[in-house]
Amino acid sequence: MTRLMELLRRVPRAAWFAVAALIQVALIGLIVVDRIRALQEGAEVTLETRPVDPRDFLRGDYVALAYEISALPAGALKDQPSGGAGSIVYVKLAPKEDGFYQAVSVHAEPVEVADKERLIQGRAVSGATCGRDKRAFCERLRIRYGIERYFVPQGEGLELERARNQGKVSVVVAVTPSGRAAIKRLLLDGKPVYEEPYF
Repeated sequence: MTRLMELLRRVPRAAWFAVAALIQVALIGLIVVDRIRALQEGAEVTLETRPVDPRDFLRGDYVALAYEISALPAGALKDQPSGGAGSIVYVKLAPKEDGFYQAVSVHAEPVEVADKERLIQGRAVSGATCGRDKRAFCERLRIRYGIERYFVPQGEGLELERARNQGKVSVVVAVTPSGRAAIKRLLLDGKPVYEEPYF
């Protein structure tokens, strides 16, 4: 052990900084590649939005998005064991006649889906702390999917927020087979207004 420590002490500081920088670049690269794969390979799902506050002082204007699938009854998941707040859940989606997808059921594990159905993964930010030990799913769940904000050019957030509040904004989401989701396109009155670039 002391020999190993002695060898590590001989390594120049610049080498340690280079290794740390390489690790950080590799991690950022993995995040970018993962997002690109989701956008390229994910099946498209169109979701209806609900009214919600736009602006992040550090990152600029954004449209805050809530979906019809953000608040759901737990269904068969009610009273089943949970991991507490933030528990991962899977929501089975199916298309309606108007082309929008709606929630069919909520599950603690991935389940099989039919041809046009999709499975989207989210986190139960509330509704997963019921029961005696606060480790069971409640009757209703509030779920986040990681697609609740869409950043837009400076000054355009308020206009889109008004349109969203009038029910004119919908979102096309890419959903991977594992259930991860990424916003692919923002629609205003059914027409694309923002397309998410791969980079």
